[in-house]
Amino acid sequence: MDNMFCFQCEQTACGSGCTKVGACGKQPDVANKQDKLTCKLIELAYASEGKNRDKAADEVMMEGLFSTITNVNFDGSRIDEIINAVEVQSEKFKSDSKFHFDVLWDGDADIISLRSTLLFGIRGMAAYAYHAYKLGKKDEEVMDWFYKGMRAVGGTHSVEEWLNILMEFGGVNLKCMALLDEANTSAYGQPTPVKVTTNVEKGPFIVITGHDLYDLKMLLEQTEGKGINIYTHGEMLPAHGYPELKKYKHLKGNFGTAWQNQRKEFDNIPAPILFTTNCLVPPKENYSDRIFTTDVVAFPGLKHITADENGKKDFSEIINKALELGGYTEDKNFTGINGGSVLTTGFAHDAVLGVADKIVEVIKNGGIKHIFLVGGCDGAKPGRNYYTEFVKKAPKDSLILTLACGKYRFNDLDLGDIQGIPRIIDVGQCNDAYSAIQIALALANVFKCGVNDLPLTLVLSWYEQKAVCILLTLLSLGIKNIYVGPSIPAFFSSNVLNVLVDKFSIKPTTTVEDDLKAILK
Repeated sequence: MDNMFCFQCEQTACGSGCTKVGACGKQPDVANKQDKLTCKLIELAYASEGKNRDKAADEVMMEGLFSTITNVNFDGSRIDEIINAVEVQSEKFKSDSKFHFDVLWDGDADIISLRSTLLFGIRGMAAYAYHAYKLGKKDEEVMDWFYKGMRAVGGTHSVEEWLNILMEFGGVNLKCMALLDEANTSAYGQPTPVKVTTNVEKGPFIVITGHDLYDLKMLLEQTEGKGINIYTHGEMLPAHGYPELKKYKHLKGNFGTAWQNQRKEFDNIPAPILFTTNCLVPPKENYSDRIFTTDVVAFPGLKHITADENGKKDFSEIINKALELGGYTEDKNFTGINGGSVLTTGFAHDAVLGVADKIVEVIKNGGIKHIFLVGGCDGAKPGRNYYTEFVKKAPKDSLILTLACGKYRFNDLDLGDIQGIPRIIDVGQCNDAYSAIQIALALANVFKCGVNDLPLTLVLSWYEQKAVCILLTLLSLGIKNIYVGPSIPAFFSSNVLNVLVDKFSIKPTTTVEDDLKAILK
């Protein structure tokens, strides 16, 4: 097919939907195969209802959903393989139902909007569940909800029923984020604050991007003692805070900034890059031979590293490539977008709650007047300098909590501290919204008030499906007055947006000056 339809990410064409080719680089045949895969997953959810599922069915459900997230899988042949695997699982249940679903984007605009919001949220949760599953953590309620949610996507509901389903999903996603937090901390220890350089030492090195800490751990193990340094990129930055990862002395620093800058930052570097999750920007031809993909990531022509039956991977090919390329002949100095060369991360909930008494004390003595959570996905469309300016103009008696790759807009700024508490507190990856939530709930408990009564404002940037599931979790917790930008998701119809504004006081961002004035009045 020559046409497609996709409006799941923030950079979608004309703010309404990509119909010729994805703004992400996704081709129409791939987009249509992803839609087919989604419909097959809905059919699997129906076929398995009331039946005993096995490990294979659960794995293909998670992988299939994860593969349809923006910037993950650009390879039609790989999607065909997953479709076939889904069909095999559906056939195993020998369902009497001949349920068939193929109307993702057809029907009433408001119903499409609500269906899409749920579907995109489920896709985001699948990524979190997948990472936890690789570390041996699985929650049956979360797993069951993938099937329940996909049946809901394929069903007919009133607007009120849709909203109830979305809120139920938000609560389940909180449990999924807690599961991944437990998986990461049990495997790698509790993160602690650490300063990370943006400079690169001379000699062979490998850049790893995405979110998968398990891949990083295996890479660190296999490169130890080989004279190869490892640098994180994008959402991998928080890895430096985990004790079981930062103990490797050749985990040296962070290269580059957020995902959308890859084509500029990876151009001509004398090192290979490992893509682990939803971070793949179609590479330029002149460096595509240095890109290696793994897990659900796929792009035609790129070298792919697979796992054995025990989940282990052989990174020898990328290691040899690093030695062959040799790295820089002398140390290189790089900076963030604001000119800073030191980034601080590792402030997960355990670290922040460990100094909660100090934060409470400083709030009570007037040193901290407001806390802003400024974070979320970064992206390529104009307007995202809003977040840089917001942080720069935030009052000096305010703290900035941040997470996900949106922090690269300002995380190299030196904003100083308030009575020993750093003003920028990086709590981690996008899934570490769980840490931010735990911090907010703990403060509310100390002050014996609701979260909405705290001097706390969430200012979120969205790009793809993980931002959707986090937003739904926040709404399910009753958190209101959340500022969302830099644009409103195209899949929110005007009526659905009005419902969110009326019911949850969602606030589209305007200007930094006007938003700060409204928040601090």
